[in-house]
Amino acid sequence: MSDLLAIGASSVRAYQSALTTVSDNIANAATPGFARRTTTLAEISATSGRLSQRITTDGLGVAVTGVARLADGFRATAVRSAGADLARTETSATWLGSIEGALGNNQLGATVTSFFNAAKAVATDPSASTPRTALIESASGVASAFAATGRALDQANSDLDSAAAATVGSLESIGATLAQVNAGLSRAAPGSVSEAQLLDQRDQALEQLSALSDINVSITDGGQATVRLGGANGPVFVDGNTAGYVTYLRNDSGAVSLVVHRAGAVAGLSPTGGALAGIVDGAQRIAGARQTLNQIATDFVEGVNAVQAQGRDLDGNPGAPIFANGTPPTDISIVITGPRAIAAAAVGGGPRDNSNLAALDALRRSGGYEDRLAGQIADNAATLAGRRTVADAQTSIRDGAVAARDQVSGVNLDQEAVDLLRFQQAYQASSRVIQVARETLQSILDIR
Repeated sequence: MSDLLAIGASSVRAYQSALTTVSDNIANAATPGFARRTTTLAEISATSGRLSQRITTDGLGVAVTGVARLADGFRATAVRSAGADLARTETSATWLGSIEGALGNNQLGATVTSFFNAAKAVATDPSASTPRTALIESASGVASAFAATGRALDQANSDLDSAAAATVGSLESIGATLAQVNAGLSRAAPGSVSEAQLLDQRDQALEQLSALSDINVSITDGGQATVRLGGANGPVFVDGNTAGYVTYLRNDSGAVSLVVHRAGAVAGLSPTGGALAGIVDGAQRIAGARQTLNQIATDFVEGVNAVQAQGRDLDGNPGAPIFANGTPPTDISIVITGPRAIAAAAVGGGPRDNSNLAALDALRRSGGYEDRLAGQIADNAATLAGRRTVADAQTSIRDGAVAARDQVSGVNLDQEAVDLLRFQQAYQASSRVIQVARETLQSILDIR
């Protein structure tokens, strides 16, 4: 009779544990990083008799052998890889969008067009003061637009540096968390709830890391993760309970230096995925846009001043410069003394002569400043559109990878409801076994 009681008691404890696991699954169905768990049960058996005549007796109850966490390492790797690709493309698109705003918001191309159109107006009446004043105002507008566009690109660079600092800070924080999880896994009992929770935290940390940089992960038998940044040949970032940190530097040409520091060792990092790779790409593109704009500004100022120097102003003096480049070249200033200093006439021409302005119109065509500015905007826009198209495709790939992973590790509430009912019935049946055993035992005692 005592065996019957023991069987019932073991079953009650086992199914209570199973119900607790199902309840945890239901409660964490919407928790990011949570992997579904099941309670593994085994029949209790006993062996008796001499060594040569061992007898195994089954059916002595049920015991909990552990909590199984349902996860697929290959599918988790696919999610991380897809996430790293998407993060790089989206981050790159962000900085391309910043370039688009910097180049387009200040209407630089339109002000250059207005300047050359104002010069044509002077040509219609070279001695009149009103069109000359309008040309000076247009020149001031061009200088302001160049300067504002340059400052906008500089601000994009500053924003990129801030984003990079935040990214490497997040890397350090997540790496430290993963090192702590590794330390916890080294102490956790296999098959325990604590181990399952730590493995959830590990996988979530790895997914977060992959959004910042492409990573290569190796897992020990105890579940501890060793992480390399930048792929399989990249520097070790987390190993056991030791994590590193990353430093970021950028020069004026847009070249980015990323270095991993860990356990006294220093190694260069060249990410090909994640937000860091997008930042590297963004830095190069912002620097390229700045270089192109600087060259256009330099060519524009030198070209206009060269034409001005070839002519004579209203007082018969050689044409003085209209503009001056600063540092950087987009910091253009107006240096002409006034409307009368515009050199509309050719050498030897009188106040009504406008022949030198024909050279300014020729400069407009040969310099192609408006076309170069428009081409710069169009090239950036085309690249941005391409990035967004790629991002849409990569989003679909990542969503598919997440869905495939969740088929294994995700919580299905319908399945949990079925398991809840099944284990409740088993718990009740086990309780009934205990009750019957007690009643039978009491009946036997009453007979005595």
